[in-house]
Amino acid sequence: MEPFVYLKHIADAEFIAYGDTIDSTFDHAALATFNLMIDPKAVRLDTSKDVELESDALDTLLYDWLSELLYIFEVDRLIFGKFDAHVTKEGDNYRLKATAYGEPVTQSLNLYMHIKAVTYHDLRFEKRNNIYEAQVLLDI
Repeated sequence: MEPFVYLKHIADAEFIAYGDTIDSTFDHAALATFNLMIDPKAVRLDTSKDVELESDALDTLLYDWLSELLYIFEVDRLIFGKFDAHVTKEGDNYRLKATAYGEPVTQSLNLYMHIKAVTYHDLRFEKRNNIYEAQVLLDI
C-alpha cells in the first residue's frame, strides 16, 4: 500500500492518504502535503516543532493539522520531511499531539510549489476495509 496517491485536479492539488492506523494516516497526509513542495528525503531533520490540537471530528482535526503545518511553514519558515502524529479520543473530542521534523527554509532549498491553504472541499477521513483514508484538497 502506498502512503498516498495524488488525484487529478484541474486547478488545485488533491490526494488520498492511507494508513493502518489513524496516526499513520495523519503522518502520510502531512507527507503528501509537503511532498508537493519539496522532496522530503532532501530535508534535513535537525529542527522539530510540536503541535497540539483538538477537534470533535477526525476530518476537521486533519484539516487543522495540515493548516497548522502550513502556518508554521509560512510564519516560522520551516519545511518538514518527517511527521510523528498521535491521535487519542478524549470524551467527545479527538486530541492530536504531534512532532514535525525538518529544517529552516533557505534559498538553497529547491521548493516546487506554494500551497495557499487546506480546503474543506472533498475533505473526508474514514475507515474502509480496515484501512484509514484521508482525502484532502489543497488550494495552490
